[in-house]
Amino acid sequence: MQLMDIGFSVLPSKANFLFVMHKLQPAQEIQHQLRQRNILVRHFPKPRVSNFLRISVGTAEQCEMLVHALREIIVSDTSEVTC
Repeated sequence: MQLMDIGFSVLPSKANFLFVMHKLQPAQEIQHQLRQRNILVRHFPKPRVSNFLRISVGTAEQCEMLVHALREIIVSDTSEVTC
Protein backbone atom coordinates (compact mmCIF):
# COMPACT_ATOMS: atom_id res chain seq x y z
CA MET A 1 0.00 0.00 0.00
CA GLN A 2 1.37 3.39 -1.01
CA LEU A 3 0.55 5.07 2.31
CA MET A 4 2.60 2.54 4.24
CA ASP A 5 5.50 3.09 1.85
CA ILE A 6 5.72 6.73 3.00
CA GLY A 7 5.54 5.96 6.72
CA PHE A 8 1.83 5.75 7.52
CA SER A 9 0.24 3.18 9.79
CA VAL A 10 -3.17 2.22 8.41
CA LEU A 11 -5.79 0.66 10.65
CA PRO A 12 -7.82 -2.21 9.16
CA SER A 13 -11.05 -0.95 7.60
CA LYS A 14 -14.14 -2.40 5.95
CA ALA A 15 -15.66 1.05 5.51
CA ASN A 16 -15.27 3.68 2.79
CA PHE A 17 -12.53 5.46 4.72
CA LEU A 18 -9.08 4.84 6.14
CA PHE A 19 -7.84 5.83 9.57
CA VAL A 20 -4.12 6.59 9.27
CA MET A 21 -1.26 7.93 11.37
CA HIS A 22 2.19 8.99 10.25
CA LYS A 23 5.10 7.78 12.32
CA LEU A 24 6.92 11.15 12.38
CA GLN A 25 4.58 13.94 11.27
CA PRO A 26 1.67 15.28 13.38
CA ALA A 27 -1.76 14.65 11.86
CA GLN A 28 -2.91 18.23 12.36
CA GLU A 29 0.05 19.57 10.37
CA ILE A 30 -0.52 17.08 7.56
CA GLN A 31 -4.19 18.06 7.45
CA HIS A 32 -3.25 21.74 7.27
CA GLN A 33 -0.84 21.19 4.40
CA LEU A 34 -3.36 19.03 2.52
CA ARG A 35 -6.00 21.73 2.96
CA GLN A 36 -3.61 24.24 1.36
CA ARG A 37 -3.63 21.90 -1.65
CA ASN A 38 -7.47 21.71 -1.61
CA ILE A 39 -7.44 18.13 -0.35
CA LEU A 40 -9.78 17.62 2.59
CA VAL A 41 -9.29 14.97 5.24
CA ARG A 42 -10.67 14.82 8.77
CA HIS A 43 -8.66 15.35 11.92
CA PHE A 44 -10.24 14.80 15.34
CA PRO A 45 -8.48 16.64 18.19
CA LYS A 46 -9.50 14.04 20.81
CA PRO A 47 -6.86 12.50 23.08
CA ARG A 48 -6.96 8.91 21.75
CA VAL A 49 -7.14 9.83 18.05
CA SER A 50 -5.42 13.20 17.83
CA ASN A 51 -2.59 11.89 15.67
CA PHE A 52 -4.87 10.14 13.18
CA LEU A 53 -6.44 11.31 9.95
CA ARG A 54 -9.68 9.98 8.51
CA ILE A 55 -9.34 9.71 4.73
CA SER A 56 -12.46 8.98 2.70
CA VAL A 57 -11.90 6.77 -0.31
CA GLY A 58 -12.53 8.61 -3.57
CA THR A 59 -11.89 8.00 -7.22
CA ALA A 60 -8.61 6.52 -8.42
CA GLU A 61 -7.57 9.99 -9.60
CA GLN A 62 -8.36 11.54 -6.21
CA CYS A 63 -6.40 8.81 -4.44
CA GLU A 64 -3.39 9.44 -6.68
CA MET A 65 -3.60 13.19 -6.00
CA LEU A 66 -3.68 12.48 -2.25
CA VAL A 67 -0.70 10.15 -2.34
CA HIS A 68 1.27 12.58 -4.51
CA ALA A 69 0.53 15.45 -2.08
CA LEU A 70 1.42 13.31 0.94
CA ARG A 71 4.73 12.33 -0.64
CA GLU A 72 5.54 16.03 -1.16
CA ILE A 73 4.53 16.92 2.41
CA ILE A 74 6.40 14.07 4.09
CA VAL A 75 9.56 14.50 2.00
CA SER A 76 9.68 18.28 2.52
CA ASP A 77 9.08 17.94 6.26
CA THR A 78 11.66 15.22 6.81
CA SER A 79 14.27 16.92 4.63
CA GLU A 80 14.26 19.86 7.06
CA VAL A 81 15.38 17.61 9.91
CA THR A 82 19.12 17.78 10.50
CA CYS A 83 21.28 15.55 12.66
